[in-house]
Amino acid sequence: MKGFIEEFKAFAMKGNVIDLAVAVIIGTAFGKIVSSLVADIVTPLIGLLMGGVDFSGLTYTVGAAVITYGVFIQSIIDFIIVAFAIFLAVKGISKAQKAMEKKQEAAEAAAPKEPSEEVKLLREIRDNLRR
Repeated sequence: MKGFIEEFKAFAMKGNVIDLAVAVIIGTAFGKIVSSLVADIVTPLIGLLMGGVDFSGLTYTVGAAVITYGVFIQSIIDFIIVAFAIFLAVKGISKAQKAMEKKQEAAEAAAPKEPSEEVKLLREIRDNLRR
């Protein structure tokens, strides 16, 4: 039993698990922001452009069944906006990382490099032969 608990601790404290937990928490918060953007800003604007249509209220009744296709349309719009926002965030992060890598490469290229061990040895031999 003690080995099982130690193994669980090791698993739970791995970097990947912690990174995943942080990603889920940030993703949830980001999802709330995007959902608010869609529900409070984008959907009313689209509804206004379409003559005041409120997507969430769109339904179709077949017998006793009520098909709320407006909610489905809203979910599709939410998905597209979330996917686009994530795309923009990933693209921005990727661009920033590339810029940092270029900056780091430029700094490394500008910094004087220490000669290899072979060059040091050859210089030492050269200096000894001069004596």
